[in-house]
Amino acid sequence: MRRLVALALVFSGAVLLAPHAELRSAEPGPAPKLTAPKAHFGFNLGDDYCLANYEQYAAYLAKLEKESDRIKVVDIGKTAEQRPQLMAVVTAPANHKRLARYQAVAKQLANAEGVTPEVAKRLAAEGKAVVWIDGGLHASETLCAQALAETIYRFVSATDAESLRILDDVIILFVHANPDGHDLVADWYMRDKEPKKRSLGGLPRLYQKYIGHDNNRDFYANTQAETRNMNRVMYREWLPQIVYNHHQTGPPGTVLFCPPFRDPFNYNFDPLVVSGIDAVGAAMMQRFLAEDKPGATTRSGARYSTWFNGGLRTTAYFHNMIGLLTETIGSPTPSRIPFNPALQLPRADLLAPVAPQEWHFRQSVEYSVTANRAVLDYASRHREPLLYNIWLMGKNAIERGGKDSWTVTPKVVAAAKGGRGADAYQKFFRDPAKRDARAYIIPSDQPDFLTATKFVNTLTGTGVSVHRATGAFTAGGKKYPPGSYVVKSAQAFRAHVLDMFEPQDHPDDFAYPGAPPTPPYDAAGYTLAFQMGVQFDRVLDAVTGLFEELKDEIPPPPAQVADADGAVGFFLHPRTNDAFRAVNQLLAAGEEVRRLTKPVAVGGVKHPAGMFFVTKKAGTQKRLEAVAQALGTRFVGSPEAPGAEAAALKPARVALVDRYGGSMPSGWTRWLFEQFEFPFTVVYPPDLDRGKLREQFDVIVLVDGMGGARGGGGGGGGDQPPESNVVDELGLPAEFRGRRGSITPAKTVPELKKFVAAGGTLLTIGSSTALAGQLGVKIENHLVEKGADGKEKALGRDKFYVPPSVLRMKIDPAHPLAWGMSDETDVMFANSPTFRAPAAGSGVDRVGWFESKAPLRSGWAFGQEYLDGGAAVLDAAVGKGRVVVYGAQVLYRAQPHATFKLVFNAICRAGTGG
Repeated sequence: MRRLVALALVFSGAVLLAPHAELRSAEPGPAPKLTAPKAHFGFNLGDDYCLANYEQYAAYLAKLEKESDRIKVVDIGKTAEQRPQLMAVVTAPANHKRLARYQAVAKQLANAEGVTPEVAKRLAAEGKAVVWIDGGLHASETLCAQALAETIYRFVSATDAESLRILDDVIILFVHANPDGHDLVADWYMRDKEPKKRSLGGLPRLYQKYIGHDNNRDFYANTQAETRNMNRVMYREWLPQIVYNHHQTGPPGTVLFCPPFRDPFNYNFDPLVVSGIDAVGAAMMQRFLAEDKPGATTRSGARYSTWFNGGLRTTAYFHNMIGLLTETIGSPTPSRIPFNPALQLPRADLLAPVAPQEWHFRQSVEYSVTANRAVLDYASRHREPLLYNIWLMGKNAIERGGKDSWTVTPKVVAAAKGGRGADAYQKFFRDPAKRDARAYIIPSDQPDFLTATKFVNTLTGTGVSVHRATGAFTAGGKKYPPGSYVVKSAQAFRAHVLDMFEPQDHPDDFAYPGAPPTPPYDAAGYTLAFQMGVQFDRVLDAVTGLFEELKDEIPPPPAQVADADGAVGFFLHPRTNDAFRAVNQLLAAGEEVRRLTKPVAVGGVKHPAGMFFVTKKAGTQKRLEAVAQALGTRFVGSPEAPGAEAAALKPARVALVDRYGGSMPSGWTRWLFEQFEFPFTVVYPPDLDRGKLREQFDVIVLVDGMGGARGGGGGGGGDQPPESNVVDELGLPAEFRGRRGSITPAKTVPELKKFVAAGGTLLTIGSSTALAGQLGVKIENHLVEKGADGKEKALGRDKFYVPPSVLRMKIDPAHPLAWGMSDETDVMFANSPTFRAPAAGSGVDRVGWFESKAPLRSGWAFGQEYLDGGAAVLDAAVGKGRVVVYGAQVLYRAQPHATFKLVFNAICRAGTGG
């Protein structure tokens, strides 16, 4: 019986105490000729008031690679600021000699296609566990990159039995997640020569060139350079079984948070992922306890869950990988663990409370190294099961995708409430009409196939198999043209496929009956196909045809310049987002572009309002042919030119407002404008306060959080504080001076009023729409109720709560802001401002609104019936200018391509003087 109990403990995934004696009795010692961190950096990693930067880190890896045969340094690609992003592959020398073979084994097992159980067992026995450990993603969380370097050194130099066993069994991918931010933050902290004056406060800009903290929200959208580098390694090249993402900071009164996570978990991925997380989390906790490192909390100790796709460790779940997160306290400047009496009583989620005390950076480094060793020890001891299980999850996904299957969601469960017996089960849980899709077909003849192609590239960039039809085919009784994309569900990463196409049905989450909603960790709904406006069909049966698999991301399908003979100019339809990029390129090249302000027939052909017309000059046709080939935008020649109904278009002078420390929404918008080649200037509140804005700009863009109270975006972190007095203005580097300040009613609003009155266009998004009222726009809150006193008051969270989710919005396609759009679209909404329909004659146009008591498409919308009739996008005439009010998140993290035109059209309208 005792033997059975012992075996149960071993195979449950728990790490027994005995193996830790291995660690305690044999402290890692440096091997000959290896440079210790202090010898290279001039201090121990984790010493108070000291931070190594990325340049020093990269030099240290290069030095270790020369000194040791356990490490190979790989440049996985350039960062946004063109630094090399380095991955250190650490394993036993013998494994390095067969590295390509072990990589091939890991890929074959993870992809699972054509691998039988017998072959899987053989490959699992042959292969090595592959574990990803990263650091530095959020650069202001300074512990993570320092601990990464320390852990690399310890495994490269170690001679103890446990480390050698790990090196034999495991291939470790040590990945630096944000080199640019590391240099910025470390250099900022170390700029003061007097150690005790050093501070992380007042960082002048975002620690990723464009998106700062949101670099951990980009992993399904795959937009940023660093994201793309890491996704390629994780999902196309190495396919690790474990992905460990380090963060800060731990919940107050503890040292760190580690798995397991709280509910809800996403129902799309394999339950083996969740059980794997729990098992590794148990191993981590066991090791903390054995090494007398108290203060680790789990589950209810923090709000981290496994619902959201898009984070570094969470996208891994949808690829059958065990994704781990720790959040650990610590700073190069000593700090204190605060006293909280409630956290001194042990419980299941806090087994060993930590006493309040002064805390030093080196202690946090040691906790991080312990966590790393726990994960790697687990991978070593469970090497074969890890390799076999990633194959098993892939096989399960392929089998489910190739037969009738059903996904149980909260809505299905709610519909079945009260049902009894086998008949009710069949009715609600096995309804043939509601079975999972066998494939998703993206027709090539949809209005904006260029954006659909970008969506497909996000899938292939994250390892999803996509096919393209080489000929016409029929599926589900419908004919599809050549060039259409087919995404089959029968593939290892089926969970990711479903999560990108299907709506997320987030469960109602209340701590107790009558409690306000518990906020999710991040977005509740984010279906990327919806956000990008991709038209697709769910096919419930097998799809066959002449298909080619896309081996990599693909360029846009090239287009042509049609009817060029005898043409005096060329029309370009605004139905594609890339039409605006094409126009921006043409304007920059000096071409003459006009835009129809109303529907018109030219040369016997009817053209809708919003069409672009490019006048033919010498060299124009050749330039259009190049643009059509590169961007995929189709131009059609016309023997006649439009008349006065076509307004001349010039590049609008756009000011994008940012703030000292950096605004993530502004950074996302900056990146987006660059992608579509809109010229713009970044300005700061002091620039606005100086006035004379109309002389400089045609458009001013105020993103969410720039005016009024901050709101909108998802949880899980924010950007820098709007103001910091940590550093004297003259103490700032010259490039950052003159940026501090905020938008104020006393100074800024009067200047914005002058700008709009003189003909300028002001675009306000999210919480910044609060400024519209101060500028004289007659808008009223739609989300109100009458109180006991008969007066209206804003709805409380006990009545209305919509975390980031996708809603359905009606559109007026005849309005200039909606040219090129249909009469409905999906839109991101995040507790967003919603307005009453404007009164007739108010000078305010309703462009987008909710026309349903159930507009939710994906996510969670508690009290969504209150949205019915509310306006999400308004366009107001103020003086000679315009104020556009976007309550909804039309540019959310540069993902909702479906609503980009609402902004692009506003900019172009300003370029016509309209």
